[in-house]
Amino acid sequence: MALRLNTKIQLGFAIALSVLVATSITAYVAIQQLSRYTRLVEHSYRVLQQTGDLRISIRDAQSGIRNYLLLADTTYLATYRSNSALMQQEAEALHELVQDDPVQHARADSMRRFVAYHLRELALYRTFAPTPPAAQSLQLRQQEPLRREKATIARLRQYEDELLQKRNRQQSLFQKLAPSAIVVSAVLAVIIVLWLFKKIADELRANDELRRQLTRTNLDIAQRIRAMEYFTRQVVDGNYKAKITETGQHRDRLASLATLLNQMTQALDASFSALENRNKELDQFAYVASHDLKAPLRGLSTIVKWIEEELDAELSPQMRTYLGQMKGRLARLDDLINGLLAYARASRTERQLSLVDVAQLVREVADLVVPPDFVLTLSPDLPTFVADRLGLQQVFTNLLSNAAKYYVGEGPGRISVSAQDEGRHYTFRVQDNGPGIAPEHHQKIFLLFQTLRDRHTAESTGIGLSIVKKLIDDQQGSIRVESAVGQGATFIFTWPNK
Repeated sequence: MALRLNTKIQLGFAIALSVLVATSITAYVAIQQLSRYTRLVEHSYRVLQQTGDLRISIRDAQSGIRNYLLLADTTYLATYRSNSALMQQEAEALHELVQDDPVQHARADSMRRFVAYHLRELALYRTFAPTPPAAQSLQLRQQEPLRREKATIARLRQYEDELLQKRNRQQSLFQKLAPSAIVVSAVLAVIIVLWLFKKIADELRANDELRRQLTRTNLDIAQRIRAMEYFTRQVVDGNYKAKITETGQHRDRLASLATLLNQMTQALDASFSALENRNKELDQFAYVASHDLKAPLRGLSTIVKWIEEELDAELSPQMRTYLGQMKGRLARLDDLINGLLAYARASRTERQLSLVDVAQLVREVADLVVPPDFVLTLSPDLPTFVADRLGLQQVFTNLLSNAAKYYVGEGPGRISVSAQDEGRHYTFRVQDNGPGIAPEHHQKIFLLFQTLRDRHTAESTGIGLSIVKKLIDDQQGSIRVESAVGQGATFIFTWPNK
């Protein structure tokens, strides 16, 4: 199977790069090893030099004391003093040099003990009167220690000589390997690059015509894509009657895409026309509900009021009960109509984004719907962010109003509001110490007209939490409740961070 030009170029350069990397790594390793063995050879020379210096210092210090005892010449004491100081320094230096080799390190420890012994002996004889017998005694006492010192130094030097020979061989090997690796890598790279240039030149001559054809095709495709981009911008701007015009010569995927896009705009235009009609019908329903339905309610309420005022003396207790029940039913029906209107308009209000201080917003809502004897606690982590202020205000209004409305416990009611930044949205928690909600009702309370209160209670229409859920769903958020009977309720909802 013939390889494409790009594949050949990439393969050739990959081979060249691999060869260069491999030989470069080899050269680098060789240079690093050469540097390492050079340091090791130098280290061995220093150890040998140090052992020789130590041996000379020991000999000269001993000779200084012996000559002083034989000849009673104090000038030899200066030789003793200078070499005794050198003995200790050179023994320590030797110990430092070989600390990386356990065998040599043990021998260097022995030499330090020998040196310490010599120094004590020489210091002792330094106090003797200078006589030949004293010199002879010193020589006799030093024979065996000197023999062991020489043996230890000989083993140190022999061991280091063997290491030196090995290191010299390794140093010579890497001295030859490093330049060889560099030369080989350069030659291979030149050969591969020349071969690549020949192949590229052949392929370029064969691909000139193909490139011109591709250029013409690309220009045509770019023009068609620009037409689709313009069409897309028109659709985004709300023009669902826009069309893409394709010439009959195109029978490719772009032509199929253009056809599908035209069909999409037709479907969108039909759907939005139907939606617009539905919205008009909903507006008409809202108008009828707010005028035509509420007007008879107001009339009935007025009639009931007139009956109570004009026939007050003639009404029996049972009739007064019936009239009271009628007023309750009329008030509930009025609340239901108002709730339906609010629910229908909840997600159709145009969003107005602005910078919202949530803590300030909650305080303003609480001033309107929370009784003064309630304890309102606001967490310091309530954010200030860009959001739909009106929608968020409606959510907090319904949640705080429900917490205050349904509180029946002893002592002051408590409501706390907190938030947590989740990145793309905020999670808010509204917690109260009310009667709580049984787990089996946690989903039911968000349905329209569903309430846990007595249906004869006018204020319990079962629409408030439905409006809350609709507003939050419209923001692509979520809401849930955590509660149990007698343990209060916590409503948790998310709101996007714009």
